[in-house]
Amino acid sequence: MIGTILNVVGILLGGLVGLSRPRPLLANTESFFRVTLAAFTVFYGLQLTWRGLGGSFREAARQLAITVLAMILGRLLGKFLQLQEFSNQLGQYARAQVEDARPDSPELVGRGFRAATALYCAAPLGILGALYDGLSGYFFPLAVKGVMEGLATMGFVRVFGPGVLVAAIPVLAFQGTITLVSNQLLLPFLEVHGLVNSLNATGGLLIFSVALVMLELKRIALADYLPSLALAPLLAWLWR
Repeated sequence: MIGTILNVVGILLGGLVGLSRPRPLLANTESFFRVTLAAFTVFYGLQLTWRGLGGSFREAARQLAITVLAMILGRLLGKFLQLQEFSNQLGQYARAQVEDARPDSPELVGRGFRAATALYCAAPLGILGALYDGLSGYFFPLAVKGVMEGLATMGFVRVFGPGVLVAAIPVLAFQGTITLVSNQLLLPFLEVHGLVNSLNATGGLLIFSVALVMLELKRIALADYLPSLALAPLLAWLWR
């Protein structure tokens, strides 16, 4: 739960700073945060993948093949399920709430809450981070998400007011549930059957790809790859 708590703290701190600071951050400052977070994301994502590929050369080659196959099949399944399309629709909904906001509107607080909740809970990094927070206490992805959403909340509160801070509650409930389920139910099963490495290798590459999106180097339908997290342990179990 450490990662989710850090995420919630980031949202709350960002909101408080936004309320007390009328001017937005300079573009150079935002760019610094983005590049720094992306650099750490690359490091920790590849570190997690390396952990999953550990062992003999034969075992590492097997895990790498499983990872590649899981990501290919996961992408196809995610595209079929239109996961990225759903994520994009939530983003468009949040953007519409911001564009339609009026200072004198009685629905201003509700709009802010809905916009922030849609963005923060729909982020694929939230699912990834909450999963690994429960599996290994690997909270870094959610710490990155907390900083990013803290910066976003600074802007949101200037438009919608302090009601945006309430969005921290559904984030806590959603990600906290994923963390608890993965820790109490999923982890024991994966450990018994020796499937943790396959999940680490696959998830590490997905976390690494987040950095490419943050730096705007490449557009990646990250949500479409989420099924690979379920397929990797399945393929590892079949390929024994």
